[in-house]
Amino acid sequence: MRGHIALENGRIFTGRLLGAPLAAGGEVVFHTGMTGYQEILTDPSYAGQVVVFTAAHIGNYGVHAGDSESERVHPRAVVVRDFCRRNYHRGSEHNLDHALRRAGVPAVSDIDTRALTIALRDGGVCRGFVGAGDPRELVERARALPAMDKVDWVSRVTRTTAGPYERQPTIADPCEVAVLDYGVKKSILDCLVEAGCRVRVFPASTGADELLAGPTEGVFLSNGPGDPATLPHLVATVGRLLAADVPLFGICLGHQLLARALGADTVKLPFGHHGANHPVHNLATGRVEITSQNHNYAVPDGSLDPRRALVTHVSLNDRSVEGLRAVGRDAFSVQFHPEAAPGPSDSLHLFHAFRERMLARRQLAATLKERHAAAN
Repeated sequence: MRGHIALENGRIFTGRLLGAPLAAGGEVVFHTGMTGYQEILTDPSYAGQVVVFTAAHIGNYGVHAGDSESERVHPRAVVVRDFCRRNYHRGSEHNLDHALRRAGVPAVSDIDTRALTIALRDGGVCRGFVGAGDPRELVERARALPAMDKVDWVSRVTRTTAGPYERQPTIADPCEVAVLDYGVKKSILDCLVEAGCRVRVFPASTGADELLAGPTEGVFLSNGPGDPATLPHLVATVGRLLAADVPLFGICLGHQLLARALGADTVKLPFGHHGANHPVHNLATGRVEITSQNHNYAVPDGSLDPRRALVTHVSLNDRSVEGLRAVGRDAFSVQFHPEAAPGPSDSLHLFHAFRERMLARRQLAATLKERHAAAN
């Protein structure tokens, strides 16, 4: 069946409809990674978006439940050049077309994704609709879609109840971490566990008092979808956590919320960063780390007050801020994804750095307790 991806600016690309036999639309973004389509499609950060894959072949190795980053597919639709219906991996359980049909997500293949990507690069991200039928009607449906900043996407992907993460650390005496779930990926939780943390995950709306009521030694601010400027209630919670001086580590949306809590601004990028090979300069070490990225918003360097926050990482592609640390507080964050999935593992050390900060706090508390006991 013929299908289309129609953009709000009137551009129409025609191909073949796959996946669920329906129409759906959202903000159109392109991802430049060569592999990892399953992790991308199950990343909650892509909620409300139409994902265009620039890699020529998608679906080659099928779908395996163990590779998913969440329990469902989050993009509204998928656009590819060549869609592989066969599974060329012995561990695959079914093909990608079957997975998209089951998830109720349409896809369109045989699209000139290079031309579409250039259109998005030159004109900026825009709304689009994928489906069959009259493409002019799809253009109108794309124009009628709400803008990303008009929807609270975090509330649509966060969990509703708090609970411990199923995996447990294998080391003795792990650090106790509370995770604020703005749309957290499973790989992030796994990296925290592997770094020596016992993880408890909380809904995004959880207040600071509840987060700190238990044995919490640090709070992790997760990735997630949407515009951070439309989430003042979440920024306020991060501000209260900063005031409590608890160790904080943020990734992606968590980074942006921390920046806003520190008085900085956030802006929308022309076409975002979506890929698995973005070079980032670590200003502390001088090293270049190749990173996985997925964000449409960024923190302008000029909006940071150097008395409150300092830049720690910079993108070598466009010089945008990719990391910061709070002044006088045990709080730091990065815009990229150190857990990758998909992507390189150059920045996994950040999870261990978070644990080291919590251990230092634990040791300081023990020392002060001993001194107090000795004084009495």
